[in-house]
Amino acid sequence: MGIITLTIDGQEVEVREGMTVLEAAQAAGIYIPALCSDPDLEPYGACRLCVVEIEKMRGLPTACTTLAADGMIVHTETPAVNKVRCTVVELLIADHPSDCLTCSKNQQCDLQKVAAYLGITKQRFRKTTRLLPVDTSNPFFDHDPNYCILCGKCVRICNEVQGVGAIDLAFRGYASQVSTFGDKPLIDSNCESDGECVAHCPVGALIPKGCPTA
Repeated sequence: MGIITLTIDGQEVEVREGMTVLEAAQAAGIYIPALCSDPDLEPYGACRLCVVEIEKMRGLPTACTTLAADGMIVHTETPAVNKVRCTVVELLIADHPSDCLTCSKNQQCDLQKVAAYLGITKQRFRKTTRLLPVDTSNPFFDHDPNYCILCGKCVRICNEVQGVGAIDLAFRGYASQVSTFGDKPLIDSNCESDGECVAHCPVGALIPKGCPTA
């Protein structure tokens, strides 16, 4: 593949043809927040946090699914982009527990890091009141759906990389959650306890047993 040159936030970046805008930005040391992107997975565009403005392109495309092109001019920090990102994160926080200081993922949580990067310090949206049961049946890790941000990384790792298919996104709308077939406990599913879902979870939804709180 050949080398192409694009401009990201005023900086000329040379990358291999076939790379995405997100990969090009990362290669240049330019941070674009993303919660569903992972080098082990094909681009998905689920979280909508990596939206950018690209000159001569309509709307706000996701950087993780948009291929970099020669001569492309990308803006990663604009009022429109930041408005979308802040709204997405604020909605996630509204449906997320507020116990960051005692969470096992404190200071290692990607949602926490993105919120800090965007300067989100106040809660605009009303907190949800639902409380889902925690699955502690697996001997190696716990699944707490209350912390889940539905990024889909655990599901895709289990299905596309590991080839196990023990979990999937179940139900619809506000009731959506990661679950096993038939909504059974993990111990009664075909989960192989390989731990890849835990390793790729960006928040505190999948935590190893005995993991200390902060």
